[in-house]
Amino acid sequence: MAMIAPSRRVRRTPFSAGVEAAGVKGYTVYNHTLLPTVFDSITADYRHLKDHVQVWDVACERQVEVRGPDAARLMQMLTPRDLRGMLPGQCYYVPMVDETGGMLNDPVAVKLAEDRYWISIADSDLLLWVKAIALGFRLDVLVDEPDVSPLAIQGPKADDLMARVFGDDIRNVKFFRFGWFDFQGRSLAIARSGYSKQGGFEIYVDGSDAGMPLWDALFAAGEDLGVRAGCPNLIERIEGGLLSYGNDMTRDNTPHECGLGRFCNTQTAIGCVGRDALLRVAREGPVQQIRAIAIGGEIPPCDRVWPLFAGGKRVGQVTSAAASPDFGTNVAIGMVRMTHWDAGTVLEVETPAGMRPATVQDKFWL
Repeated sequence: MAMIAPSRRVRRTPFSAGVEAAGVKGYTVYNHTLLPTVFDSITADYRHLKDHVQVWDVACERQVEVRGPDAARLMQMLTPRDLRGMLPGQCYYVPMVDETGGMLNDPVAVKLAEDRYWISIADSDLLLWVKAIALGFRLDVLVDEPDVSPLAIQGPKADDLMARVFGDDIRNVKFFRFGWFDFQGRSLAIARSGYSKQGGFEIYVDGSDAGMPLWDALFAAGEDLGVRAGCPNLIERIEGGLLSYGNDMTRDNTPHECGLGRFCNTQTAIGCVGRDALLRVAREGPVQQIRAIAIGGEIPPCDRVWPLFAGGKRVGQVTSAAASPDFGTNVAIGMVRMTHWDAGTVLEVETPAGMRPATVQDKFWL
């Protein structure tokens, strides 16, 4: 297997020393930053995530900070979700679109104050788009990338581990809310969120020097909980229908095609740059949409688009797939034409190992 060559263009993180000591076996590059992909094996990591607690280096979820008098206006220009009711201390999942309504990113927005936000981005250079909008509209706002690196604590024992390090008040943080907690004299924003369905937290570590002390403290506190280093798990995220920007959706797709219409308040999100295009989509409806798909037989790793067929005619594509130990089938995420997206529709998917039967599901597994 080829290695990733070290380079200043591929950034290490404040937690990289801990990740390497934990025996990381694979990386990908995400926002020009190393992201671990496997420690033991995909299946073993999956089992441990569902049963115990893991510490994830997700510093690759870079922050775009927006602050200043026009911060709220700029944030609304970026997304069709109505942000007027968002309060400091809340996190919002916010599809971000271009002028055509195409998806640019699907980050979590963190409102720190009335005039200050962090946008915790998926894998795309969103910073450049945000800076361009701010400059083009001459907004009174500063846009930059702060030295903030998220560390995720995920799994059914996450509350117990976090309480040992930050105190029992951490248990009171509600889903998609955050609070400020002290660690060695430093105040850290901690949200109940994360890229798994197992529950947990994301710690926004402000300052690279705090990385390894926090990493070490979590492992010391969680030894009897079976704590291990982990990472976003392919099998678990597909079971839960957690989409991957750049894999399951791109700029060619609207939020409605991605099943994210519930996060689009297009009628009231005045100022969103893609609003006019999305109004048409909302009125007419999408012609294709993300669906959960079960695939039969043995399948290879899905590292490219797999075409979906019905009666020899292409009707969509599979973009993520893996064998699920808990559900006894190959779970997949696909984009399917409206003529064939009803639950129970039987299709065929073309994999590198040959054609396989595929069935559209009524929902994701988790």
